Amino acid sequence: MIYPDNYESKIGFDTIRKMLKTRCLSPLGESRVDEMIFKHSFTVISTSLLQTAEFAFILKEEDFPAENFFDLRDAFKHIRIENTWFDAECLFELQRSLDSIDKIVRFLTNPNRQLPPNLKFNTSPLAELARDVPTFPHIVKRISQILDKYGNIKDSASPGLFNIRTTISNTVNSISHQLQTILKEAKSEGLVEKDASPTLRDGRLVIPVAPAMKRRLNGIVHDESDTGRTVFIEPAEVVRANNEIRELKAAERREIIRILIEFADFIRPDLKQMALSYEFLADIDFIRAKAIFANETGSVMPRLDHKQIIDWGNAVHPILQQSLAKTERKVVPLDILLNHQQRILLISGPNAGGKSVCLKTVGLLQYMLQCGMLIPVAESSVCGIFGNIFIDIGDEQSLENDLSTYSSHLLNMKNMMKYANNTTLILIDEFGGGTEPQIGGAIAEAVLKRFNEKKAFGVITTHYQNLKHYAKDTPGIVNGAMLYDRQQMRPLFQLRIGNPGSSFAVEIARKIGIPEDVIADASELVGTEYINADKYLQDIVRDKRYWENKRQLIHQQEKKLEATIAEYEEKISTIKGQKREILEKARQDAENLLQKSNSLIEQTVKEIKEAQAEKEETKRIRAKLHQFREQVEKNSHDNEPTQPHGRKKRSNHKDTKKDNHSESSAQVPKSVEVGHFVRLKGQTTVGTVQKMNGDEVTVAFGDILTTVKINRLEPTFERPKSPLAGMESSIYNTTTAIRNKKIANFKSVADVRGMRGEECLRTITDFIDDAIVAGIKNVSILHGTGNGILRQLVRQYLATIPEVQSYRDELPQFGGTGITLVELAY
Repeated sequence: MIYPDNYESKIGFDTIRKMLKTRCLSPLGESRVDEMIFKHSFTVISTSLLQTAEFAFILKEEDFPAENFFDLRDAFKHIRIENTWFDAECLFELQRSLDSIDKIVRFLTNPNRQLPPNLKFNTSPLAELARDVPTFPHIVKRISQILDKYGNIKDSASPGLFNIRTTISNTVNSISHQLQTILKEAKSEGLVEKDASPTLRDGRLVIPVAPAMKRRLNGIVHDESDTGRTVFIEPAEVVRANNEIRELKAAERREIIRILIEFADFIRPDLKQMALSYEFLADIDFIRAKAIFANETGSVMPRLDHKQIIDWGNAVHPILQQSLAKTERKVVPLDILLNHQQRILLISGPNAGGKSVCLKTVGLLQYMLQCGMLIPVAESSVCGIFGNIFIDIGDEQSLENDLSTYSSHLLNMKNMMKYANNTTLILIDEFGGGTEPQIGGAIAEAVLKRFNEKKAFGVITTHYQNLKHYAKDTPGIVNGAMLYDRQQMRPLFQLRIGNPGSSFAVEIARKIGIPEDVIADASELVGTEYINADKYLQDIVRDKRYWENKRQLIHQQEKKLEATIAEYEEKISTIKGQKREILEKARQDAENLLQKSNSLIEQTVKEIKEAQAEKEETKRIRAKLHQFREQVEKNSHDNEPTQPHGRKKRSNHKDTKKDNHSESSAQVPKSVEVGHFVRLKGQTTVGTVQKMNGDEVTVAFGDILTTVKINRLEPTFERPKSPLAGMESSIYNTTTAIRNKKIANFKSVADVRGMRGEECLRTITDFIDDAIVAGIKNVSILHGTGNGILRQLVRQYLATIPEVQSYRDELPQFGGTGITLVELAY
């Protein structure tokens, strides 16, 4: 049930019908638009929406065969009677439209066609609609034997027609030849103009002659020109032939009718099935028009729910949207929620602030939805199904029934209270208006109470304070406000649910130019309590708007931060992969060097054998080569990639056993003194003792000074020169110089305050790398507090570094959460 009878014009749906009709291809679709009604069945509505949504997708992605939509339903009724026929034009439309139906059915039932996401072919609503539609290719073929590609009856449509037209052609040629001979003689005698030629009048070939000469040319006068300066004479010699042509033309007409009747008899058994096919064509035309309108207005299929609910995001009024688009303006979208906890929304706010537009948007979109149309809302929106809609919008004054505006409102309220239930959607504009405010507000409150008791849903606009207070204290009813920019004195057309709105009467009066003394008198009349309450209400709305904007800004920043973090996580992952590749290459290079070294050793041994060197000299050389091999293997191990917490990967090569001819046979010093050569137990690198302090000894291994316990050293006569020194000294010295420089210049605090995310990560990466190279265990990162974004970014990066043992906030008295302390482990 929809109340009152003129509801469509109240919400603008009559305009939607007109807009849909202009998008139809034929009266087939237009008739469906006229038949469109408000439906209650969830299944019917869902199917209609799915069909439209799929067609909207097709129009964006595919080349749909949308041509030759002709309405032949009345013609089918006509030829049900024996000895009736289609004329050639109707037959041509039948041929093309049947061919279109066949193409559409094959298009929609094609299992390989592209479908919208999350839609399988066996659940395609358009494929289901087309699945059992009959097509008639044999009739199309039969018509092609009768008509040519331009819709004219072919000569070959029947043998009789071919003979008649052949005879007509021959006869016309004969007459034309005779006329040319007569005309030539008439021109030579000066009876006709030099440029005259035969013409056709009343189906007969004639010669144009000047009136003064008409008696000199033997024949029948058939006509004269509008000016009277020319008469058209049929020469006596061709009268008989022209009569024959006329008889042949009548015979041609009779043969064509016979062919058409024969064709009508041929298709008459299929008329009922053909009518079904044209009903399908009407459905397609209608669905296509809805889909075009949906694409033009950005309409989608929301999630449909069996219960009564309106949970819309970014809803817009489609008519207003298209109207504003002509002047390059946009509709402010509407977010609205009606559910079983807040069923009735009471909207207040300034005049011309968008309350009525909001109300009509709800009514129009819900009505469109239940008529099977997609609606312009966010795809995440949820729509319910209502059993009926009651509307009270605009001036319903009736002179015929002696009803005032207020009386008309009361009559509407009476019917609404009588028929409303828990599936009703009530739409009332300016609730309680039209009479003395105090009693009008009281009656409106009492009526609102009845609506709430019946568990009805609704959107109601008002200015009455008592209704705002009632909504605030009554479960099931919620206040809403249309926002107003008090600084710029203009409406924002934005709905905010939760608090009532102010009418901004004083501010608007002041903007218009009402004198201040008048405004002051009015304020005194209503009392400071009312003025203050309205001011507090404005402040609440303003503050809510401010914090809402803040929340949206923070949400946008969080999304941007998440995107930045994801980007850097991807970059870090890429860098780690590159690092693994580089280290693997270094390990491989070391292995290659080791293999070359082994080859060198073997070659040297071979040469010793071939030279038959002295036994002691051979031992010395073999010992030196063995030491060289151990040094190369050690360097290979040192270059291998490290695992988390600084542990090195184990080499796949087994440690080479010490040669029997090594230093064990040489004399070794028994004590360690300054200037002695020593090496770490279990190692082969030789260093020089620089100084001694109790049980701690400072040893120079190349350019590196190391302090170790004396019990970790063993004396040796081997000099501290690596067999690889010649090859690596340049690289080694350069690396040592760089490392020493980093140690000397390193600062244990990094300040990243005010940096952008990318710059911050780059600084922290270099800082931690330098700390690791310098061997520093405890460092600090100064990022500040702010919104905590840099702090989060820094700590997410630290969590990816194996050498970072822990991190924590600084003590409150020294900076707290604005500083992160980092402990490194090696």
